[in-house]
Amino acid sequence: MNKGAVIAVVALLAVGTYVSVSSIYTVSEVEQAIITQFGKPIGDPVTTAGLKFKMPFIQVVNPIDRRVLEWDGNPSDMPTKDKLYISVDLFARWRITDPLQYFLRLHDERSAQSRLDDILGSETRNAVAKHELIEIIRTTKGREPLRDALLTEAEREQDIGSLVPIQKGRKLVEEEIFTAAADKVRVFGIELLDIRFKRINYNESVRPKIYDRMISERRQIAERFLSEGHGEAARIRGNRVRDLNKIQSEAYREVEEIRGLADAKATEIYARAYNQTPASVAFYEFTRTMKSYKAMIAENTTLVLSTDSELFKFLKGMDPDNAVNAPGNEPSNGGEVARDVLR
Repeated sequence: MNKGAVIAVVALLAVGTYVSVSSIYTVSEVEQAIITQFGKPIGDPVTTAGLKFKMPFIQVVNPIDRRVLEWDGNPSDMPTKDKLYISVDLFARWRITDPLQYFLRLHDERSAQSRLDDILGSETRNAVAKHELIEIIRTTKGREPLRDALLTEAEREQDIGSLVPIQKGRKLVEEEIFTAAADKVRVFGIELLDIRFKRINYNESVRPKIYDRMISERRQIAERFLSEGHGEAARIRGNRVRDLNKIQSEAYREVEEIRGLADAKATEIYARAYNQTPASVAFYEFTRTMKSYKAMIAENTTLVLSTDSELFKFLKGMDPDNAVNAPGNEPSNGGEVARDVLR
């Protein structure tokens, strides 16, 4: 065999191998395929895994994922029925059930994600706009919260610590979004499996107002605790003052009783000592009168006494200082003694 024949045989083998390889393809367990010829689908979708054949060169295999796929939307600000703007973050799970319809309308997953953004975002906005915020946040109807046992009746009447009643709840709102969106995506050969709120947060413009309301409620309860504390403190201080006054009054009474008993005892001793003779009685009367003079009479003191007064009898023999030492005005012994005592 000459050289040209060898080259021809090799060329034919290479072409045959290339044609054979081009006519064979595989489909994995997680894929399905659409065969297109000149850009148009040919035959039914290939949904079984294994080794498959196609026309080489003119037919193209378009693999399509058959697994459960994820859609994760971007957070979006939207108003609720009670005019509160919230940021809603949503996610969903979906899969391709009609690969031919999916290929004809969307062609690839990137287009499918874009269409899901439009449909799910629109339905979410509609559902949020039809419900109040509490319906989207809460999940269970009729739930009874644990309320602070220290709340007063007035605060309980103001619904402090209570939950606003709801009609549906977040789960039913999610079901509304799912039902409305599932019908719209079905025409693209897509089955919507599930949808959930991933995060719901207040808009930045609304968040300070919500925090202020929460702070005011907590402050109201704190003010009540403070007022009760001040009242209790005032009661304790009042009891302390009352007990202190009681102790002082009882102590004063006991002191006065002791002093009275002492005075009575002293008087008894004085009486027993000065009542022994008439001279001792007169001397005691004189000394007690002199002490009463010192207690009653001060500088520039004027006394108005009757001449027969017991208090005046010791003053009868006294003269002013400028007259006591004058010639012919010698005081009596009693007056001299009285003057010395007063001095």
